[in-house]
Amino acid sequence: MPAAPAVRDQSAAYSLLELIQGAVITQAIFAAARLGVADVLADGPLPAEEIAKRVGSDPDATYRILRTLSGYGVFARRPDGRFENTPMSDKLRDDAQDSMRGMALLMGHPLLWEEWGHLISTVETGEPNLPKLRGMEALDFFHATPDYAAVFFHAFGKLSETETDPVLAAYDFSRFRTVVDVIGGRGTLLAGILRQSPETRGVLYDSETATADSPALFKEAGVADRVTIEHGGYFDKLPAGGDAYVLKHILHDFTEDKALTALRNVREAIAPDGRLLVMEYLLPENNRRHLGNIIDLWLMLMLGARDRTLEEYTELLARADLKVTRAVPTSAPISIIEAIPV
Repeated sequence: MPAAPAVRDQSAAYSLLELIQGAVITQAIFAAARLGVADVLADGPLPAEEIAKRVGSDPDATYRILRTLSGYGVFARRPDGRFENTPMSDKLRDDAQDSMRGMALLMGHPLLWEEWGHLISTVETGEPNLPKLRGMEALDFFHATPDYAAVFFHAFGKLSETETDPVLAAYDFSRFRTVVDVIGGRGTLLAGILRQSPETRGVLYDSETATADSPALFKEAGVADRVTIEHGGYFDKLPAGGDAYVLKHILHDFTEDKALTALRNVREAIAPDGRLLVMEYLLPENNRRHLGNIIDLWLMLMLGARDRTLEEYTELLARADLKVTRAVPTSAPISIIEAIPV
């Protein structure tokens, strides 16, 4: 009797296949987020038929989507066949703290998928492909497609907000007299800093559009009497004299030359004893998995910009006469790079 053929190890192939099929899971999560399934399940388990009735979808297709996602911990199927939320699917609820629904809606958006379909062009040429695909720069394209822009900026705005509490827990802002948040958007981070530091004053610096509802936000936070809002752009002259300048997710949006311009503007404005606080994803020196490496590909594809290692940021800041004194990790993927003027 011939010996049975040896069974070869196919684990690597199937592990790779799972990664390749990740796009399918992305679209399944997008469908669940778009339909609002997690919101429907907020009050307890339901059968797929009832979920479909409430969200306006096909019962069989809804069951199959939820069955697949349950295998990844996004939703769970009970022994009686009903589906319920899990800690992950709970973050697809619109009203959840640290909600990821906005990011799920962005990642399934047809325009975004079209852009990522051209990543190979960027890899081959080293140039951002979005301007070639759209015939205009990224910001111009967002102005031309306001509905898509709303989805995009809402997603990344919500992601940024999840970093506020980790930043506040990791760094003591109370020693500063005046904190200037450069291109700080609505001012969520600055409001948190001022709540934490009752003797500190703040300056929110951004465009009129970005800060339109900031007064209401600061009033609700109880810090309106300690905030000044000033308007300007990325490369305009900054409010002078602050002893802390915050650049959160700003430098990684720029090419080297533009990043240096932004840093030199800070160097000109900062008090002699001040601190620059650069809040960015610090890429690990080894090959471990990190969100920053994924965001780095976004930047490469869309802007021709990049995320950096601590060594790269240290070299960049030195060219603007700023010396890195330390890097403070947080419980989020973001780190706080502290620098002083020299």
